[in-house]
Order: sequence, then structure tokens, then C-alpha cells
Amino acid sequence: MISKRTIKVLLAKPGLDGHDVGLKVVASALRDAGMEVLYVGLRQTPESIVKTAIAEDVDVIGLSFHSFDHKVVAPKVIRLLKENNASHIAVIVGGSILRKDAETLKEMGVNEVFGPETPTENIISFMQDNIRPREG
Repeated sequence: MISKRTIKVLLAKPGLDGHDVGLKVVASALRDAGMEVLYVGLRQTPESIVKTAIAEDVDVIGLSFHSFDHKVVAPKVIRLLKENNASHIAVIVGGSILRKDAETLKEMGVNEVFGPETPTENIISFMQDNIRPREG
């Protein structure tokens, strides 16, 4: 019998930004909603994020930014996922993202962008409606 697993999420804070309070709130809310959450912490590189995501067989990577390197880091994560035959892993971005950058990020392959003060219920709803866990 194949067991259906819950959505498995990797949350990371790339770059040098040390502000992760919001990301910890999101991690807690996703756990409370029944998702499996792996928070890998601050100062992560795109390479380490993708390597961990593949090793942990996650369904989605959530990246949090409060600096303006989201237009460099998010596309690099997406490129590394493709290069490692893991483009089935969705990528969402949150934090201090300018509205004009949100559409650009989506065009680059980001599945969704959540701006400052997005209610956690919106993030949970997006995940439940759009992310399908792989069977395993």
C-alpha cells in the first residue's frame, strides 16, 4: 500500500541577511497546518539549498529575502534545480519584495511571491491548493 505523504517544505534564508523572525513564523504556521517543514537557517547558498532540497526529497523550497538579492538568488536556485533534474520542486519567495519584482520572479520560474505582512493563511492556502506531494 502506497502511503500518501504531506507536503514537505524546505525553508531557507539565503545570503547575508540575518532577519529570520518572519520565516520562523511561517515555518510554525505550515507545521500547524500539517506540513513537514525543514528550516535550514540563515546564510544559505543556492547550492546548499538545492543540495538539501534534493537529499530531503522536498516538494517546495521557500526562500525569504529582506535584502535585494532575490532577483539573483531565486533564478539561480531554479537553474540549479533544473541542472539536477529536480525542477519538480516548486519555489516560492517571500519577504521584502517590490511588487514590480514579483512578476519578474514569476517569469523566471518562481511559483508564487508573498510580500511583507502576508497572512500565513494565504501561504497555507496557496500550498494546499498548488503543491502536490510526491508519493513515497
